[in-house]
Amino acid sequence: MAGQCVAVVSGKGGTGKTSFTAGVGSALAQSGLRVLCVDCDVALRNLDLALGLTDRALMDFTDVAQERCPLETAAVEHPDIPGLFLLTAPARSRGRPVSEEQMAALLEKAREGYDYCFLDAPAGLDGGFRLATCRADRAVVVATADASSLRDAQHTVMELHQFPTGRLHLVVNRVRKKLLRSMHATIDDAIDRAGLPLIGVIPEDDALPLYLNQGVPLLLHSSQGAAAAYRNIARRMQGQRVPLLRIR
Repeated sequence: MAGQCVAVVSGKGGTGKTSFTAGVGSALAQSGLRVLCVDCDVALRNLDLALGLTDRALMDFTDVAQERCPLETAAVEHPDIPGLFLLTAPARSRGRPVSEEQMAALLEKAREGYDYCFLDAPAGLDGGFRLATCRADRAVVVATADASSLRDAQHTVMELHQFPTGRLHLVVNRVRKKLLRSMHATIDDAIDRAGLPLIGVIPEDDALPLYLNQGVPLLLHSSQGAAAAYRNIARRMQGQRVPLLRIR
């Protein structure tokens, strides 16, 4: 059975796309699956930091897409999470940009070798966004609960009309219960505003930046808070029924 390619997107920066990619990717790998995380943010990459793989990758996704290097050579496996691989972005733009046809060929290779391939798209709706979403099988829109982020999520959804019902989902990230109360907002409001089915709610977690600064994946050291939410989302992505995490 071929693997799935999942674009992780948002209309604005700072919503937590990269931490989501690293967290859910780690959770799926820990469950015994082969997972490839691709950083599509040319020149502003940071997925390697979130995965604790800084300076390990020598080749990037443009090298694979433009056939300078095979995927199995460019993808770097995590030393502490077997089955979790990173394909990084180039540190700077160089030469011709990757075309949609080249990206499509790369994703076909990813489907053959991995159960899941997560495409961590750059913020915004420009070329990097289109490259990450052009041939993905499904997409996850990551937003926070504030009004501006949800408005951006709505705009993002309008650009994702190629995904059929059931292939496009919302994640509400960095949720604090007290903040929701003060805003007179609920998760239902977030769903209604974005116009998407919800696949997960992730609480604000002070442990996340702590481990990020240490270059250690959160799921290696935590089973609560954001880590529990990532594991729940990973199970839902596999078709399991899991209640939404209660935000305390």
